[in-house]
Amino acid sequence: MLKGRLVRLAAVAEADLPAMAAWHADGDFLRQLDAAPAYPRPEAYLRERFLAPPGRDAYFFALRALEDDRLVGYAGLVGILWNQGAAWLEMAVAPGEQGRGLGQDGLRAVLAFAFAELNLRRVQLTVFADNARAIALYEKTGFKREGAQREFLLRDGQTQDMLLYGMLRREWPGA
Repeated sequence: MLKGRLVRLAAVAEADLPAMAAWHADGDFLRQLDAAPAYPRPEAYLRERFLAPPGRDAYFFALRALEDDRLVGYAGLVGILWNQGAAWLEMAVAPGEQGRGLGQDGLRAVLAFAFAELNLRRVQLTVFADNARAIALYEKTGFKREGAQREFLLRDGQTQDMLLYGMLRREWPGA
């Protein structure tokens, strides 16, 4: 359940923070991550976010390549509403590690954890309309587009939609 064909889900470790801080200093990476202003996030911020003990409403994982145990990304289930059986998915694949199937494999492992271990009923996420690679990944994995927040994002004088995707446990390929 915590392992795919290419990656395994592991606890985020203190030793992962320098690499993660380097990713969070990359403007292109940050601009696809969320709508917050793209600014470098220091290790202290990442430590507080990713190394806090798992709470009742969030679980974070380091994505590690099985071939050599290198850190290739991270994923989290956050904002868990236990009474609704729903969670938000956060996921990022490291710059330079994209396009190798690591993200899809990690996403499948996180979904197995969400649906089989946490017994969630729904996992949802948002993605910017110009992030074709992520959209293709989510749709290939079985997520359904459920809506759009029109012109949500304004960057460089241009607007774009933020898309909402969701997957129900009964739609999960592992069900």
